[in-house]
Amino acid sequence: MEVKNVVVAPPFLYLDQVKSSLTDCIELSGQNSWVGKGGAFTGEISVEQLKDIGATWVILGHSERRHVIGEDDQFIGKKAAYALSEGLGVIACIGEKLEEREAGKTFDICFQQLKAFADAVPSWDKIVVAYEPVWAIGTGKVASPEQAQEVHVAVRDWLKQNVSAEVASKTRIIYGGSVNGGNSAELAKKEDIDGFLVGGASLKGPEFATIVNSVTAKKVAA
Repeated sequence: MEVKNVVVAPPFLYLDQVKSSLTDCIELSGQNSWVGKGGAFTGEISVEQLKDIGATWVILGHSERRHVIGEDDQFIGKKAAYALSEGLGVIACIGEKLEEREAGKTFDICFQQLKAFADAVPSWDKIVVAYEPVWAIGTGKVASPEQAQEVHVAVRDWLKQNVSAEVASKTRIIYGGSVNGGNSAELAKKEDIDGFLVGGASLKGPEFATIVNSVTAKKVAA
């Protein structure tokens, strides 16, 4: 049986408010977390705080954290290891910038980012990999289903070669980057696209439901 999760990741300030207004079947995620236990890190959010408020997931390595804030691969890997050690599920983001894709470096960049997670984490049981091409985030430019599938299958093959066949088979690889109600069904038909990391479209209730249902429909039919 396929595992299906609907997870929402509002800004930290609204986690409690969102949790109190949702049914229990929708899980809660932080958008980021600190790399270790507690301490004087003003402005950061700890894994322990996320757990305390009821979050069960955290998004790590999102492109904005990498390219705007400047977090490097190893730092993100350490964050993932700590979050997992404390029982949170990790949505581990990878993806290339436009100039990297145009230079033919898409796989190199994605594999380098994957390796940093693989080198740090003790287990892949609670990791979902999110492929989000940076050039498609918030731009309205979505990777074609073929472009997305090409990377997803390469990521799965990397996991098979570098972690294990079991991890490659079990790990959900989701797509993020201008996903909306109009393109989710076609993307979801691709064999290695197991779900979505949704940005702006998640703020539109009916459209978000359409996206969720497009993945569910795929899995039920499979």
